[in-house]
Amino acid sequence: MTAASLGGGSGRSRLIGAALLLALGGGGAAWLAVANSGPGAGSAPGPRAAGAAEVRVASVPRAHRSAAGIAPLHSGATPGIHHYLYVFTDQSMSVYDIDHGHGLVQTRSLPGARGIRGAAFAPATHTLYVSYGNDRAGPGSLLAYDPARDSVKWTRTYSFGIDSMAVSPDGKRIYMPTGELASGGTWQVLDAHSGDVIGSIEGGHGPHNTIASLDGSQVYLGGRNFNYLEVASTRTDQVVKRIGPLRSGVRPFTINGRQTLAFTTATGFLGFQVSSIASGRVLYTRTFKGFSWNPSSFPATAPSHGISLAPNEREVWVIDGPNSYVHAFDVSRLPGKAPRPVANIQLPDRLSGQDAGCLYDCTRDGWLLHSRDGRYVYVGDSGDVIDAIHHRPILELPALHNTRVFLEIDWQNGAPVATTTRSGLGYVTGARRR
Repeated sequence: MTAASLGGGSGRSRLIGAALLLALGGGGAAWLAVANSGPGAGSAPGPRAAGAAEVRVASVPRAHRSAAGIAPLHSGATPGIHHYLYVFTDQSMSVYDIDHGHGLVQTRSLPGARGIRGAAFAPATHTLYVSYGNDRAGPGSLLAYDPARDSVKWTRTYSFGIDSMAVSPDGKRIYMPTGELASGGTWQVLDAHSGDVIGSIEGGHGPHNTIASLDGSQVYLGGRNFNYLEVASTRTDQVVKRIGPLRSGVRPFTINGRQTLAFTTATGFLGFQVSSIASGRVLYTRTFKGFSWNPSSFPATAPSHGISLAPNEREVWVIDGPNSYVHAFDVSRLPGKAPRPVANIQLPDRLSGQDAGCLYDCTRDGWLLHSRDGRYVYVGDSGDVIDAIHHRPILELPALHNTRVFLEIDWQNGAPVATTTRSGLGYVTGARRR
């Protein structure tokens, strides 16, 4: 196997370097470490000038920066925190080193994991979960994997469907939506240690995306066919609040760290909404000035299928699939002041077509996620990495070109210790400064 053989997707990226095949136990699972070299992609991001005007950023060339000297994920000899992007395509997991130019450092086969719908990592137990299979009526499956030991803990197959789940911060419970195409509104509560069903939550129809709050007190339920974002208590497994009514069905969404604001996208709507979690009311509905959408030329049902809040909660980024843009808004003065547009970022290529090697739900409609330090924004289905400070694309990751399922996992002293989840959360907690 060569480095070139790993570059599924676009040929725009240049993967130049040596490949070393490592057999690391776990049933003889093969890992591939790649040391990349190539043209530089410019200097590290710096501070952005305050009050930046709305701009359209033209397409720019991208290339993988040098990733020489990358330490293996399993090495405990390297001090400090190391940041990695985990990208999931059907039957495969690719790992990119964020700290070294996003070089590809590992890839792993996940046999049988077809139709991947979600991924979640529990730092408390060092366990990575991947859901795959049917999102309608079952069977759906869940895989539990220990990245430190490179071993699959278990796999479970259920009579119900699966989708994009959340794991509690203590790593004890998984909140599994039974699928956006399911006829009901059930989120199954699973024991994260065994995968056993231990309860359920009844929410809106079409259980789809899910977020657990940073403090573990609440879980947010996005029903694709329900015009309210619902909030359930993790103590009682009961819905305690509804946010909306929203435009039409809850699609990708996120929340801030204090659980005061929700940012949602909707079926058939180019734009996003901001709501108060406390009151349950919509505060602002924003579109993208100068941009329009023709459903006949963009088949995905959610034209803004991707939203991410910067970790410092100063900007929210929203995807514009039909026009192949990503839009950044200043939200630092919410709730008193409306979101203010700061950049319209053109993706280098059209967001169109089908994900390569994909079994199910393969239309490229996009997904967004900030890195935990806020320096980068990752664009699923296009593969682009955007410099979040200068608002410009800087490189492309081949695996990211063919999936909407990815998250960051951070390592320290040879162990995985933190994650972003895949929902682009805000991380500002504590009392608000006045």
